[in-house]
Amino acid sequence: MVRHISILVSGKVQGVFFRATTKAKADELGIKGIARNQPDGRVYIEAEGDPARLSEFESWCKQGPPRARVERIDV
Repeated sequence: MVRHISILVSGKVQGVFFRATTKAKADELGIKGIARNQPDGRVYIEAEGDPARLSEFESWCKQGPPRARVERIDV
């Protein structure tokens, strides 16, 4: 079974390699999708894959890479 989610991440998430590390984490988990910066400073993510792995990915997005400061995610 494949599930698709959209995530909008707010906080200090641009200029801290958020998208690059998001891709690396998604690749590690076998998740397909995209991550792109938004004009308002947020990062938009679309991800598709196994529901259990997406849940793990979503949890990772709540923290992000070391230099990020995630304030909120909307799924």
